[in-house]
Amino acid sequence: MKQKKKTSKLKVIIMSGYGLNCEEETKFAFETAGGLADIAHINDLIAKPKTLSRYDILAFPGGFSYGDDTGSGKAYANKFKNHLSKELKEFLSRDTLVIGICNGFQIITSLGILPGALTYNKNGKYLDRWVDLKIEGKKNQSPWLKGIKKISFPIAHGEGRYVINQKEYKNLSKNHQIALIYAKGEVCNFQNLEANPNGSDYDIAGVLAYNGRVFGLMPHPERAMFSHQSPLWSKNKKVPKEGLPRLNTRRGEGLQIFKNAINYFK
Repeated sequence: MKQKKKTSKLKVIIMSGYGLNCEEETKFAFETAGGLADIAHINDLIAKPKTLSRYDILAFPGGFSYGDDTGSGKAYANKFKNHLSKELKEFLSRDTLVIGICNGFQIITSLGILPGALTYNKNGKYLDRWVDLKIEGKKNQSPWLKGIKKISFPIAHGEGRYVINQKEYKNLSKNHQIALIYAKGEVCNFQNLEANPNGSDYDIAGVLAYNGRVFGLMPHPERAMFSHQSPLWSKNKKVPKEGLPRLNTRRGEGLQIFKNAINYFK
């Protein structure tokens, strides 16, 4: 049963250290959505492990932890697992939320709280572009994705190909754990791009666990907080006489992900 929070501000803890580099953007996203976010170095959390019990949402942001040595996210996941397994288990046993974005997705998959694995992009190259995404499954009840049917976010990764065997895929589908799939949409059509850039099995871009409370995805919602960050911005804006569209503060599609997380506890 979802718990009602007595405080007006939900507390979010955002992991940092050893090459994670999207902490500030993720903090901005959660606080724009109405939460109260703290950035915590993994060593500080290891020194005071009970700190985790004071938070409602745990976020693993993007970056290149440990320089992707031994495989993206694996070294950071091992450090977390070796020192904070008990605390993570207790955190997940409560009515809490977890998100892993890009390198964070790789970390929580390596931690074993999400199924499947992530490996090198099929073309062997680092990818930096936008993708169109579709919410998979009519019965998807994840609080992270409430009210969303399709969305577009940027990606930036070298090891973003999600791999899973057929049996595991059937289990994911049956349990409504496939969150996002790469799909041909407005951005891909506008820029003449393929839908699935990294070759992920079954076009999977994000997955769920713990009844949708744990969410891992390769695209970056925290980099889609303003409409002018989208490649469609120049297409949809009228160009003034001086030649460039004017910036505005209209919120982008990424904000909804973080709003959904905060609203889950209201």
